[in-house]
Amino acid sequence: MNFSIILFVLLVLTYLLWMADKLYFRVRRAPNAAEPWWVEYGAGFFPVILAVFVIRSFLFEPFKIPSGSMIPTLVVGDFILVNKFSYGIRLPIINKKVVALADPKRGDVMVFRYPEDPSTDYIKRVVALPGDKITYTNKKITINDQPVPTDELGSYLHTDRLYLSQKFRETLGEHQHVVLNDKDAPTYSPHVHNFPYRQNCVYNASGVTCEVPAGHYFVMGDNRDASSDSRVWGFVPDRNIVGKAFFVWMNFSDITRLGPFD
Repeated sequence: MNFSIILFVLLVLTYLLWMADKLYFRVRRAPNAAEPWWVEYGAGFFPVILAVFVIRSFLFEPFKIPSGSMIPTLVVGDFILVNKFSYGIRLPIINKKVVALADPKRGDVMVFRYPEDPSTDYIKRVVALPGDKITYTNKKITINDQPVPTDELGSYLHTDRLYLSQKFRETLGEHQHVVLNDKDAPTYSPHVHNFPYRQNCVYNASGVTCEVPAGHYFVMGDNRDASSDSRVWGFVPDRNIVGKAFFVWMNFSDITRLGPFD
């Protein structure tokens, strides 16, 4: 079960216990009588659970990075914080936007509900916005017929498997970040899914060109040849957005990773 649903159920149960004690049982207890166990361990947790629910639902939510698709920006084991109000205020559980504040920008690292399984959260970088024409061919990005600036930075050593990737600095909008490409990996996308608006994309041996539909985003992992993303399973609808990732608050294997990222 989704943790948000579990937290909401606990919030409702502890609230009911808290209200029952406040309105009925408390006034009937003797002045010096000890609180019953269900008050101490049930109603007593209501303020704590309420605070956690509000912070997690509307302000910041923690996530753990489970895969290497965002290397080198984020690595397996990073615990990150996601700003839940960057792109607007959404109702908990149903994730419906009720207050629009801003839209995702090119280069943002975004957490969203995976379109093919909304119970699963994914994290990728926003590459193209609604209405954009994006081309990814021969491992280079072009947006609206304008090449995305890249500078070669040498090699990146994957210490877990001891192999090298090519490292590039990429500029998307206001963001500069590092991406990886594997020289021997194919540029085309194998096993492309039959996703909504699939007709907006044209695939060939060199890569893919897509026109991003209204209300959707094209996202990619920074570890380009080790990422299943919009090239494979399609566009991210606005209704699936969770928030903007911005801070690594813990990595038990490498405490030097703590801090903001771009």
